[in-house]
Amino acid sequence: MDSPFCPKTGAPMHRGVRSIELTYKGESITFEMPGWYCDQSEEGIHTGTDMKISDRVLNRLKARVEGLLEPEEIKRIRKKLHITQEIAGLLIGGGPRAFQKYESGDLLPSRAINSALVLLGHNPESLTLLKRRESKRPAVYRGSDGLMGL
Repeated sequence: MDSPFCPKTGAPMHRGVRSIELTYKGESITFEMPGWYCDQSEEGIHTGTDMKISDRVLNRLKARVEGLLEPEEIKRIRKKLHITQEIAGLLIGGGPRAFQKYESGDLLPSRAINSALVLLGHNPESLTLLKRRESKRPAVYRGSDGLMGL
């Protein structure tokens, strides 16, 4: 994107960061938000990439407030289970790309997925039950490559 002009002052804007505060259910978090900013006003313009950062911060705040696992904890549990993101999505739920989104902070897990992860984190051997159930499903429901490595 070429340097835009401030919609308020008409001055050229420059790329930078500013502290932004987000609030969710009375809890707040402050972070550095990249964007195009005007030195003569408080105006800012944010690209899709900039907004992805604020979306991830907001999801992290929501997870804390709602008592859900944060991305690093989801990844830690999945790695403790020794399964890929794709296999985790098939066994635990959400689909083959869900865990990529949970671990990047792009998507919050449902309360059911969160609860399953908490239980599996405390008792990894329970994954055997999920693998056994999944292996009994017809291959057409398990994706083209099945559950190799289970």
